[in-house]
Amino acid sequence: MNKLRKVQRPKRAQPPPTAAAVKPSGKTDRHFVTALARGLEVLACFRHGERVLGNQELARRCGLAKSTISRLTYTLTKLGYLIYVQDSAKYGLGTATLSLGSAMLSRLQIRKLAHPLMQQLAEFGQCMVSLGSRDRLSMIYIDAVRGSSAVTLSMDSGTRIQIATSAMGRAYLTAVTEQERNDIMEGVRELAEVDRWPDLQRGVAKALLDVRELGVCCSFGEWQKDVNAIAVSVRPGDGLPPMAINCGAPAYMVSKEFLLEQVRPRLIALVSELETSLGTAA
Repeated sequence: MNKLRKVQRPKRAQPPPTAAAVKPSGKTDRHFVTALARGLEVLACFRHGERVLGNQELARRCGLAKSTISRLTYTLTKLGYLIYVQDSAKYGLGTATLSLGSAMLSRLQIRKLAHPLMQQLAEFGQCMVSLGSRDRLSMIYIDAVRGSSAVTLSMDSGTRIQIATSAMGRAYLTAVTEQERNDIMEGVRELAEVDRWPDLQRGVAKALLDVRELGVCCSFGEWQKDVNAIAVSVRPGDGLPPMAINCGAPAYMVSKEFLLEQVRPRLIALVSELETSLGTAA
């Protein structure tokens, strides 16, 4: 079968939360280094697919004064974490950030073990299968594979998706303590439009029921109206927090019935086999 085109990921995306939404205040935690946090916040502003950002956009995303951002970008450029692009007068990520990401990925045993299992599931369902971890109020893809002949989503490692509406994010939320879940959802509430908050609450509450009754969390047209997905949390070991494995595709290609009846038992079995190999099975 000839390969078909990939469906492009929707343009709209959840903006990264400001530092205040996800980190303790320096006024209440004497060990918290605000200057360091602000520098890391600047680096976290770069979303998947964005090559350059200017000081004005960085200031808006971080919720900081432009003068403060200018000092931060200057320092990060000197250290190699940013590069200055003369033609656009904007900044891009430097090679120093690549070394940090590569070091992290190289120690993730779960990524190496999960990849072939994920590829098998993607081929069976002709969908996209992804491994992700939480970054503040988003889930970020660590690995992503696709069925060889599927019309599927164009999303790769480094992509961020919303934590409260995506199947992957909901799977993560069901795997953490109630206190952590409440803290995350409070951050979501602060950034959400007022009329959306009740739906977000209901979606996460339903995820807690789904994981008990079905063994998976679901998002059928809730993250994006034309995308169906299911996900299961996974214990990666090595002292790392829970991760999640997601299986999804455009709704017109993969129905929720197919995901629940055919893909669900295979996804649950995949996670069980993976946790057995990692030595983290309950």
